[in-house]
Amino acid sequence: MISVHPNHVVTTTETIPNDTGASPSPSLDQRMRRIFNRDLLVTLALGQVLSLLICGIGLTSKYLADDFHANTPVFQSFLNYILLFLVYTTTLAVRQGEENLLAILRVRWWKYMILGLIDIEANYLVIKAYQYTTLTSVQLLDCFVIPVVLLLSWFFLLVRYKAVHFAAVGVCLLGIGCMVGADVLVGRQEGFGDRKLLGDLLVLGGATLYGISNVCEEYIVKNLSRVEFLGMMGLFGSFFSGIQLAIMEHKELLKVPWDWQIGLLYVGFSACMFGLSSFMPVVIKRTSATSVNLSLLTADLYSLFCGLFLFHYKFSVLYLLSFVIIVLGLVLYSSSSTYVAQDPRVYKQFRNTSSQLVSDAPHLSLQEPSVTYTSLGQGIEEEPHVQVA
Repeated sequence: MISVHPNHVVTTTETIPNDTGASPSPSLDQRMRRIFNRDLLVTLALGQVLSLLICGIGLTSKYLADDFHANTPVFQSFLNYILLFLVYTTTLAVRQGEENLLAILRVRWWKYMILGLIDIEANYLVIKAYQYTTLTSVQLLDCFVIPVVLLLSWFFLLVRYKAVHFAAVGVCLLGIGCMVGADVLVGRQEGFGDRKLLGDLLVLGGATLYGISNVCEEYIVKNLSRVEFLGMMGLFGSFFSGIQLAIMEHKELLKVPWDWQIGLLYVGFSACMFGLSSFMPVVIKRTSATSVNLSLLTADLYSLFCGLFLFHYKFSVLYLLSFVIIVLGLVLYSSSSTYVAQDPRVYKQFRNTSSQLVSDAPHLSLQEPSVTYTSLGQGIEEEPHVQVA
């Protein structure tokens, strides 16, 4: 059997016992240590940092909408894209060679233009949905992003999942079900509007666009550059959201009662949104888009815990149960690695590097290897090598 170990991937092969006999199976204690290691704790912590940033985004948005009647979702997104433009697009502009802004635009401008439009409308649709449907419906339907990411990763990133990953997703969704049940029991039904069906459709549309954006982001940050992704989002996002702002929200901005409190809330929102946009590619590169979206399920719970003190929400023990269930689902998902099946780039390199070896050993069959990357990160080898088993 021949296998290849290129950069950024780890190849799985069948275990072949040696002459001394099969190695003993690891004990339960060894298995637990293998699962609950430093990488797992770092992964969980990074996901919760993203959830806390989303909590900050939700709290500032709620204060702006409820206390100051500032319904400006496009303007809030526009502020974030401007910050991305000032930091990352200008960074690309001063780079040299193929990573320069003009060089990237010549090759991939239309792809980033489409991705920028998708990202803008995903944010807009979900924020807009709060005006028409209940908070409970938003929490439930927003989870639609998870099956979208799973399907797109399967077909376009060639990611293959194990049964444990699907079980982990089910556990996380069970946690969301507990949270929604607690909302119903305590009567927390803010945001109910007259056109509930329209609001539900807006959430589903936004979740679908979020899934597309997240999968594209995973591909870019793992194969190209985090700075390139953020710089292009800043460029096209600020351009198209500026046009949308001028068309749809210029009258709303005139109605905002501007003072230092509103300005501080916009600054807080922009800081959290910029932190989320900048930090999410780092976490996605380390894990995956699916793992990140599962981690973000705890964001609603953090918002709730803050709301207990700020907005006097009613408490239910189901909220704590929901948090525990979601964290258990995250641990279960991260306990096993996903893998990429029949990556054509790896197969091409495999054929090139092993042509001489195959000619010398014609009895060996040439097969496309299955390659893996772990959701917890792994070591990267400097040079690919061929292993003969």
